Amino acid sequence: MKEKIEEYVRQVEAFNAQTLEDLEGFRIRFLSKKGIIPELFAHFKEVPTDQKKETGQSLNALKQSVQHRIAENREALSTAGEGEKEQSDLSLPADWHYQGTRHPVSIVKNQINSIFKRMGFQIAEGPEMEDDFHNFSALNFPPEHPARDMQDTFFVSKDPDMALRTHTSSVQVRIMETRKPPIRIIAPGRVFRNEAISARAHCIFHQVEGLYVDKNVSFAQMKQTLVQFVKEMFGPQAKIRLRPSYFPFTEPSAEMDVSCNICKGKGCNVCKYTGFLEIMGCGMVDPNVLKACDIDPDTYTGFAFGMGVERIAMLKYQVNDLRLYFENDLRFLQQFHSSMD
Repeated sequence: MKEKIEEYVRQVEAFNAQTLEDLEGFRIRFLSKKGIIPELFAHFKEVPTDQKKETGQSLNALKQSVQHRIAENREALSTAGEGEKEQSDLSLPADWHYQGTRHPVSIVKNQINSIFKRMGFQIAEGPEMEDDFHNFSALNFPPEHPARDMQDTFFVSKDPDMALRTHTSSVQVRIMETRKPPIRIIAPGRVFRNEAISARAHCIFHQVEGLYVDKNVSFAQMKQTLVQFVKEMFGPQAKIRLRPSYFPFTEPSAEMDVSCNICKGKGCNVCKYTGFLEIMGCGMVDPNVLKACDIDPDTYTGFAFGMGVERIAMLKYQVNDLRLYFENDLRFLQQFHSSMD
């Protein structure tokens, strides 16, 4: 064992690490659980009694020599690294860091809010988890309405009366409960529906709904308000069409389409080859909704509308797949860095 220890001492004294990897390999070779030093100590019990003292001292000296050598090499490598930094060429350009961008859905939502604020609408917010009254009953949904079924709504299993809101119309109800007309608000926010994910639908999306309640509010006022919105959002060339429809909370009701900005009216998979894309539902507030919120329908009338922000963004930026908004692909998101408004 004496000869082995002397040989290892010579190896330790001759060692000079060139890199931190070399130094780590040296440490593992000598000091790891299966390294040289532990192995020598394991065989120390086989040393004759009259040689134990001298051999033990040699082993301890070897171990201290290894630890000292590691410390010396680590300090030398650290000093060399600092010297390299000092010799860096400060005239070279700095590393480029990409500036963060707003998500396209956020950009479009802010634009929608800005357009309606200029028309006198205030922004209102409400909870994303709603009770049955605010999400359904106050909006004239009958008990047997299919929207109450599990395939359309995410109900809370511990409390079936609570659900993730399916529209921001619940915010309109809360506002009408606490304010007296005139009321002119928009309600932006996330909504949730149990739908299959595809190029045109997602289980989570964003809505902006609007409400105007006052004396003598007419369908013609609603149409002109929405025409003004479309012209500002998509440009003066944008066309709209209103189709009769049904919603429990409005009567009369309509679906509003806008000319498809992706195919320029020629037809594509997003607009189902019709040249128009449905962007919102609208109509005059049903008298039953006003009554549920303690507003006299004989004195006041109003109109309401609601649109999906992702659908508006698809048209504005000519995106043909809704799923791109949720994939967090930087190649897609960085295209909107110049739209920080």
